[in-house]
Amino acid sequence: MKHYEVEILDAKTREKLCFLDKVEPHATIAEIKNLFTKTHPQWYPARQSLRLDPKGKSLKDEDVLQKLPVGTTATLYFRDLGAQISWVTVFLTEYAGPLFIYLLFYFRVPFIYGHKYDFTSSRHTVVHLACICHSFHYIKRLLETLFVHRFSHGTMPLRNIFKNCTYYWGFAAWMAYYINHPLYTPPTYGAQQVKLALAIFVICQLGNFSIHMALRDLRPAGSKTRKIPYPTKNPFTWLFLLVSCPNYTYEVRACPPPLRPPAGRSQPLMGVPGSAVASADGKAGLLGGRGGGGGGCQAGLPPIVVLGGGGSGGWARPLWTCWPHPALPILTPAHYPHRWGPGSALPS
Repeated sequence: MKHYEVEILDAKTREKLCFLDKVEPHATIAEIKNLFTKTHPQWYPARQSLRLDPKGKSLKDEDVLQKLPVGTTATLYFRDLGAQISWVTVFLTEYAGPLFIYLLFYFRVPFIYGHKYDFTSSRHTVVHLACICHSFHYIKRLLETLFVHRFSHGTMPLRNIFKNCTYYWGFAAWMAYYINHPLYTPPTYGAQQVKLALAIFVICQLGNFSIHMALRDLRPAGSKTRKIPYPTKNPFTWLFLLVSCPNYTYEVRACPPPLRPPAGRSQPLMGVPGSAVASADGKAGLLGGRGGGGGGCQAGLPPIVVLGGGGSGGWARPLWTCWPHPALPILTPAHYPHRWGPGSALPS
């Protein structure tokens, strides 16, 4: 049986890095990577990319040497993929962060909302329900990472984890800040809206889990087999008839968008400077002066309140307002430069 000689060159400099003699014809690229690591321990197999052309595609680990378009002396080009991290570690890090960060806002640890709110609890049931749903979602994802998911690639570049975690952790903090804010108010349509959203959440979580199980069953343990998914007897998998990745469809629908309240309903406008407001007597106008009628709050609503503070300009905290009429003038800090403290009423 003839043996192969394998020459490994740097893809950028063409410098010879390694020469392997008497390589078995049925040796795989994965085995060649292991042999290369013996001479260059700093480049472990997951960090290596071997290719037939310096600018070509990476060879797969399962590719067999004698089936490649090479002679008995094969020349392979090496590229360093950089430090790698396992996908399991990536997923665990991405999902553990939001779980922990959300709870910091839920328990209102110091230096988030102010000293007088330290370790206080919301009086609204929906806030506690939101914490339960959020925690359940990420605990589910952590358990799926450990016991359900099967990865076709073992690792990813370490640098990517910072980008991924910035999204997951940052979005969790942004969402948790407003939901657990001491000035938070329940949804516009009350218990009916909460029950509807909870029902959608539960259904979509079941659907998401069902799709993950269906995808897991397509790949036997320890293999890299790729198959086209099809619906099963589980009705949650029937979405495969409409979309390619229904697990994401269910995940997106688990967070239903807020419903726009009708005109005249009291609604918090979160931290947006430049918002139209209405005066306490129901007439529309800019903060700092009465305007013409029409488009303001309905008569009988309580006086509007401005919640200042949170920044040098006093515009970072939420504003209590009525839903603005489209024709209402727009407020900017330049229109009314004075700062108003928390609980200050509109000027008369």
